[in-house]
Amino acid sequence: MRYDCIIIGSGPAGLSAAINLKTYNKNFLWFGNANLSDKVQKAEKVTNYPGMPEITGQELAGAFVTHKEHAGLEIIDKIVSTIYDMGGYYTVMAENQFFETDSIILATGVVPSNQYSGEAEFVGRGVSYCATCDGALYKGKTIAVVATAKRFEHEIAFLTDLAEKVYLFPYYKDCEIEKENVERIKKPIKEIKGGFRVEELVYGENESLKVDGVFVMRSAIAPTTLLNKLEVKDGHIEVNRQMETNVKGVFAAGDCTGKPYQYAKAVGEGNVAAHSVIEYLGEK
Repeated sequence: MRYDCIIIGSGPAGLSAAINLKTYNKNFLWFGNANLSDKVQKAEKVTNYPGMPEITGQELAGAFVTHKEHAGLEIIDKIVSTIYDMGGYYTVMAENQFFETDSIILATGVVPSNQYSGEAEFVGRGVSYCATCDGALYKGKTIAVVATAKRFEHEIAFLTDLAEKVYLFPYYKDCEIEKENVERIKKPIKEIKGGFRVEELVYGENESLKVDGVFVMRSAIAPTTLLNKLEVKDGHIEVNRQMETNVKGVFAAGDCTGKPYQYAKAVGEGNVAAHSVIEYLGEK
């Protein structure tokens, strides 16, 4: 089936968009973290959210969860890796599943734009963001896996069962991956190199590994990696006051559209993006 909209991101902007689309009975999917926003939870104190003076991040996050549950909203806890423009609608790839939609709201937050040297060049030619999608291509081969959060350990375990050798770069605490074919390396990655496909990973002080592929597992993927036609300036998605991007049917809201990085601003933009989607669907 084709959905009216797909929201990508579960921070304040994504929540606001989801609440409004639900109010207008739109048929949509919402991808993100089941716990909503880690950033909100970690805030020591929020003093400028209207109606909630001196609230802690934990309390605000709890209020967001309560509202989500009261509205009957569900989050699909999968990482979206690619958006395909099908000419009039979009196909969204989340891990090993595909979903069709007439519109998209990007509420991905601020995603570090400093990709590894060579990463963008080799996407689809040895660099992957999805273990279940591409893991079978590396059965019996040597791969490197970069992971930024513990939530990816089930995907890492999946890859270790397929590959002959795994070089694991865990950029998080308490890594529990312990297998004979896994070698942990706690040094920074410098560059991904190769010819037509990935052949080498450079790390540390110009040390290198011969690898057949590199899996990069971040909590969010840069918007231009998701949809390379997006116009971006200084690492932020360019939008107008209706939260429209340069790609028809694709909207953006929250920190991904630029400063100020404020919860109130994100909530307002999520609201506007949802109403712009509703108007767009009506015209469509």
